[in-house]
Amino acid sequence: MSTFAKRERLLLADLLETAGPEAPTLCEGWLTRDLAAHVVVRERRPDAAGGILIKQLATRLDRVMEEFAAKPYEELIQLIRTGPPRFSPFALKQVEEMSNTIEFYVHTEDVRRAQRDWSPRELDPVFQDALWSRLERSARLMGRSAPTGLVLRRADGRTVVANRGTPVVTVTGEASELLLFLYGRQSAAQVELDGDKEAVEKLHDGRQLGI
Repeated sequence: MSTFAKRERLLLADLLETAGPEAPTLCEGWLTRDLAAHVVVRERRPDAAGGILIKQLATRLDRVMEEFAAKPYEELIQLIRTGPPRFSPFALKQVEEMSNTIEFYVHTEDVRRAQRDWSPRELDPVFQDALWSRLERSARLMGRSAPTGLVLRRADGRTVVANRGTPVVTVTGEASELLLFLYGRQSAAQVELDGDKEAVEKLHDGRQLGI
């Protein structure tokens, strides 16, 4: 079984450690300390992590996030490195790989691309294909609120329809970059947008994508 999630987990932990607790990220309003707390809470506090998706639990999530963000930064980094506790669903290898590969890849880029001197990572074709496979499964869900029709296209011509609205904008790039675009990192994703000028501007500048 591949271990992309584990690899991205360790890379994220290293980047967070190197950047320190007060560095910027692509997550609006979050410094690296906040991002580290988010990762830990998501894996270790399911009673609060539901607030990521369920509005009724958002207040509890905010409170628990504040508690974890107040912990020593080194402790948060170590909790990320060691992974979820045994009772967590994320402790199952299949769940870890399916749920955390994208999570850790995106957050790794949230740290990297918020720095002035960042440069693109060279990702191997197998990892790019793995990201594309996950993107295909999540595209409709993630793109449902796009302000335009949205087609995602890899350089080799493979496509997936993320939203069937009109007018249509086609976004072309590597699977990894398309994933970042779909997850709301439009300004940092290295992609090309093709379509009606007004629609392209609306899609690129809007906040409707991502979670």
